[in-house]
Amino acid sequence: MRDNIEERACELANYIIENSSTVRATAKKFGISKSTVHKDLTERLCYTNRPLYLQVKELLEYNKAQRHIRGGIATRRKYKGE
Repeated sequence: MRDNIEERACELANYIIENSSTVRATAKKFGISKSTVHKDLTERLCYTNRPLYLQVKELLEYNKAQRHIRGGIATRRKYKGE
C-alpha cells in the first residue's frame, strides 16, 4: 500500500464515498492509521484529484457534524446494557 501515495488517496476516497464510511472504519479496513487516512484525504487528495476531494470533503464534514450524535447513542447503549 505504500507504493504510490496518490493512488492510495484515491482508493481511500472512493471507498469512503461508495460506503459512506467514516475515517475510523476506513482505516480499519485498509490496515492503516486514522491519521494517515485523514492526511491522505484532506491534504494529498486535493492536489491529485480535486473533484474527488470535494466529494470526500463534503462527506467528512457531514460525519464531523454527526459525530456527537453517534457518540451519545453509543454512550446510551453502554449504560443501558444494549
